[in-house]
Amino acid sequence: MVGVKNQIKTALLLGILTVLLLFIGGFFGRAGLTIAFIFVLVMNLITYFFSDKIVLMIYRAKEAKVSEYSQLHKIVKEVCDLSKIPKPRVYIIPSRNLNAFATGRNPKHAAIAFTEGILSALNKDELRGVTAHEISHVKNRDILISTIASTIAGVISYAAMMARFGIIFGGRDDRNTGNIISLLVLSILAPLIALVLQLAISRSREYLADETGAKTIKNPLGLANALDKLEKGNKHNQIEFGSPATSSLFIVNPFKGSGLVNLFSTHPSIHDRIRRLKEMKT
Repeated sequence: MVGVKNQIKTALLLGILTVLLLFIGGFFGRAGLTIAFIFVLVMNLITYFFSDKIVLMIYRAKEAKVSEYSQLHKIVKEVCDLSKIPKPRVYIIPSRNLNAFATGRNPKHAAIAFTEGILSALNKDELRGVTAHEISHVKNRDILISTIASTIAGVISYAAMMARFGIIFGGRDDRNTGNIISLLVLSILAPLIALVLQLAISRSREYLADETGAKTIKNPLGLANALDKLEKGNKHNQIEFGSPATSSLFIVNPFKGSGLVNLFSTHPSIHDRIRRLKEMKT
């Protein structure tokens, strides 16, 4: 039931983003919005098709040899069989940070990466929980959903930027001062609203992956215990390389918090995720 609610919430948030885009389009004209849409769509399509290779390179991930990581490959295979999707490529990230992420545009073109830190810190049940969470992202097509959300939010931001340039350099006369002020306020607020909605979608998909993964392996406590270890282990152990722009990929944020409110977080609070998992019935 909770999973259905999260799916509905994602659809609703995407719908609000779309309505916001159409509303912005009414101010900026069809031609300008079309150019913005094509530009942002091309950028996001490139990201969609090549993001797995890019992010694995950023985090210096090396493919895990079966001879060296036989137990890990066995766990991934078991979870994939339960999820009824193909086994993805498995990678190792050379970092003490406790983390993992999945990437790839669909189940046939997916990869899952684990840090050295998480492999040494978790027991088998906890590692299965983390694996199930990440495999759920692949099964639920979260890369596709995030690409759609990024495209819509990107077009809104691009259109708003064009509006600000038009206001500053367009030479509007004083008779339109009221409209200009309204448009300027809208061009500033719209990208912010789009960002908040995009991050809300990201948090909703994290909840859904937690639930889907826990139900897949019929053990919500495995992931709950893993999340507790990850939060405690990473408080003073930020990942040594990479970019905060990619933090949404990971099961928990691998970078130190910047003091921003939860509204601007890509992840729900660990405490809330653990609480929800413990409330699930096996």
